[in-house]
Amino acid sequence: MELARWTTKQIPQLEQQKNKKNIDSSLKSYAKYSGIAFKMAIIIVLGTFGGYKIDECFGFEKHIITLILSLLSVVFAIYVVIKDFIKK
Repeated sequence: MELARWTTKQIPQLEQQKNKKNIDSSLKSYAKYSGIAFKMAIIIVLGTFGGYKIDECFGFEKHIITLILSLLSVVFAIYVVIKDFIKK
């Protein structure tokens, strides 16, 4: 009889602990992937903005440097993300 009371009392507590662990792990995953997305966005924006400013400074009308730097920043952002995935 005592064993039955112990198990019925402990089951809800164990389920709460499992739910809390699942929530914690999902929040950590969300934070990790959000950080990666922000890192990619910052790299791409900085590369594109830098290319725009260089084009503006030298007076290029076709924005060739903007195109080149934006494509290079996308490639670099993908490289950084892959490097982060391999490291973690």
